[in-house]
Amino acid sequence: MANTTYKYIDREKSWLAFNARVLQEAGDETVPLLDRLRFLGIFSNNLDEFFRVRFAAIRRLSQSGQSGEKVLGGISAQQLVKDITEIVIQQQSESLRILNVIENQLGKEGIFIINENELSKEQENFVRDFFIQKVSPALVTIILNDLAEFPLLKDTSGYLAVKLVMKQERTGLLGLKSKPEIRYAVIEIPKTINRFVVLPPVGDKQYVILLDDVIRFSLSSIFNIFDYESVAAHMIKITRDAELDIDSDMSKSMLQKIATSVKERRVGEPVRFVYDQSIGKDTLRFFLANMGIDASDSIIPGGRYHNRRDYMDFPNLGRFDLLYKPKTPLPVDGLGLDGSILGKIAKQDYLVNAPYQSFSYIIKFLREAALDPKVTAIRITLYRLAKNSQIVSSLINAAKNGKKVVVQIELQARFDEASNISYAEQMQTEGIELIFGIKGLKVHSKICVIDRIENGKLRRYGLISTGNFNEVSARVYTDVTLFTSHQQILKDVSKIFDFFDVNYRVYRYKHLIVSPHYTRSKFYKLIDREIVHARAGKEAYIWLKMNSLSDFEMINKLYDASNAGVKIKLLVRGICSLIPGVKGMSENIEAVSIVDRYLEHSRVYIFSAGGDPEVYISSADFMTRNLDGRVEVTCPIYDPRIRKELIDTFNVGWKGNVKARYHSAELDNKYRVRGDAPIFRAQLETYNYYRDRLEVVTDQL
Repeated sequence: MANTTYKYIDREKSWLAFNARVLQEAGDETVPLLDRLRFLGIFSNNLDEFFRVRFAAIRRLSQSGQSGEKVLGGISAQQLVKDITEIVIQQQSESLRILNVIENQLGKEGIFIINENELSKEQENFVRDFFIQKVSPALVTIILNDLAEFPLLKDTSGYLAVKLVMKQERTGLLGLKSKPEIRYAVIEIPKTINRFVVLPPVGDKQYVILLDDVIRFSLSSIFNIFDYESVAAHMIKITRDAELDIDSDMSKSMLQKIATSVKERRVGEPVRFVYDQSIGKDTLRFFLANMGIDASDSIIPGGRYHNRRDYMDFPNLGRFDLLYKPKTPLPVDGLGLDGSILGKIAKQDYLVNAPYQSFSYIIKFLREAALDPKVTAIRITLYRLAKNSQIVSSLINAAKNGKKVVVQIELQARFDEASNISYAEQMQTEGIELIFGIKGLKVHSKICVIDRIENGKLRRYGLISTGNFNEVSARVYTDVTLFTSHQQILKDVSKIFDFFDVNYRVYRYKHLIVSPHYTRSKFYKLIDREIVHARAGKEAYIWLKMNSLSDFEMINKLYDASNAGVKIKLLVRGICSLIPGVKGMSENIEAVSIVDRYLEHSRVYIFSAGGDPEVYISSADFMTRNLDGRVEVTCPIYDPRIRKELIDTFNVGWKGNVKARYHSAELDNKYRVRGDAPIFRAQLETYNYYRDRLEVVTDQL
C-alpha cells in the first residue's frame, strides 16, 4: 500500500502505478500483439525518463541529508529511493514475463524472435554478411583494462559488457598453467541501425533477430586479434541525472547556455544501472566499481535485453492484422480544408479534438495566414515539435512573405532541448523573431494569435490548445484546440506575448486564466463557488479531466468541496496524489484513469455554476509547477455548442468500463467494475460520437 500519511499518495509511487497501467496494456490479450510490444516499449521509455528526472531529484535530496518529508507528502527521500527500487524490480520482472508471453504468441502467428544460437546455416550467412556490411563500420568497441580513465557510457545507449578469458600459458617443469588473464571490453550498440534485424522468411515463417545478438554472433570477428579461451557478452544500461545546470554567465545567449547544458547532461551522475542478471559476478563488480556506482544508486537486475523502449519501433512485418486498425481522423463539421479557414472562424468558434479529428486544420490555419495579404503578424508559442515540422515550415513561409513572425520557443522542454535549439537557429536565420522565455519560468502554454487588417481595422484570429503544435504526436495524443476570433480573448492572448517581452509587469486578463499569477486563485474561487452552492442545497459538481493531480493545496481544496457535498468526478490519466472515496475526507470524489491506444492528454475543467455549466480548456494540470512555476493558459469556452461537446465527451470518457482503472490508495490499478453494463470503450466511443454527429448533419442536408 502507498504511504498515505494523512491524506496524500506519494507522487512518485502514483506515477509508477500509471506506468504499471501501461504495462497492463502490454499484458492485455485483447490488445493486438504488435501493439502489445509497442506498449512494452512505452513502459520502458517512460521508466527511463522517470529515472532521469524524478528519481534523480529524489536521489539528490536523499544525498543532501534532508528527509524531504514535507515536499514528498510524508515519506523520507531515503525511504522513497528504496521503495522505488523495489517497485521497479517487480515491474521489470513482470515486463519480462509479459515479453515471454508475447514472443510465444508471436510464434503461433509464424513470427519468431530468435537469438544467435538459433540461427540456421542460411541465416548465419545472412547475419555474417549483415554484420560486415552494416554493423561493423558503425561499431564502437573499447578495451578497458589499460585505459587511464574509464570511458563515459551514455544513458541513451545500450552496451554489451564483454569478458575475455585469455588462453593460459604452461610454465615450469610440471607444465602448470598460469592464472588466466582477464580482459574486459565494452561495445556500444549502434543507434544508427534498426535494433530489429528482419531475416529472410522461410516459407510462411518470419524471423527477427536483435542487433545485440548480431553482435554476439560476431564476437569472434570483433576480437580476432586476441588469443582467448572464452568470450561472454552481457547487456548493461546506465541512466543519468538529466537535470540541466544553466550557466549564469550574462554574456552568453540563452541558446548558448542551453546548448552547453545539454552537452554536459551526458556526464550527469548515474542514478540507475540495469544489467543482465546472468552476467558473471566478477564482470558486474568490475563495471560497478569503475563506473562509480554504489548502493545509493538504483541497481536493477534484468533480462538479456535492455532499452526495451526500442520495441515502440518493432517492424510490422506486413502483419497489419496484428495491429490496431487505423482510425482515419474525422473532419470538423463546417470547417472544411477547402476554402478560407479564417473566413469560417470569423463567423463562429470551432473545436478540433485530435486524433479523433484532423490536426490538418492547424496546419491549414498557419499556411493560409502565411499567404494572406491582409495578415500582418503571427505570434505563437512552441514547446515540442515534430521532426521536419510543418508548423515551422509554415512560419518560415510566412516570414518569407513579409509577415512579422514572433515565436516563443521553449528551449528547456525536457529532452527536446537539442531539437528546439536546432529549430530556433533555423527560424532565426529566416528572419523570425524569437523569444526564449522568462528566467525561472517555462512557457508551457499553447497559443497562437494572428493579426489581420480588415477594412482598415485590426482583427485577430487565434488558437488555444491543450497540447503541442506537433503533427506527429497529434496522431497519438488526445488534445483539444479552440479556433476563435473572439476579440477580447485574443486581446488577452496578445497581452501574454507582451508579458514575454516585459515580464516585470503583471498583466490583467479579462477572460483567460494565466499562470503563474492567476491560475491557483481562480480555481480556488471556482471551487469555493461550488461549495457555496452545495451548502445552499443547490446542484454542485466539479468534473476535471487532466494528466496529473499532485498539488497538495489544490487537493485540500477538493477535499473541502467533497466535505461540503460537491460531487466530484476526476479523469486523471497519470499521477493522482488525491485519495478518493474516504469517508469524512473525500467520499464525494471518484477518480478514474483511462489508458488505451491513445495517450489521454487534454485538460478540460467543468463546473456546474448553479445549473449553467462553465467549461474551460487548459495547458495546465493541477501540479505545483503548472500552477505557480510556468506560463500556462486556461481558456473559457463561450460557444454553447462547444461547451456541450466538451461536456458530452467528458461523459463518454466517464462511462468507460474497459480501459478505465480506479485510482486508490492501494495503487492496485483495479479495472472499473462493469457489472451488467455493456462494454463501453471510452476512446472508441469518443470517435463514434464525432462520427455520428457528422452522419446527423449529413442526414439533415
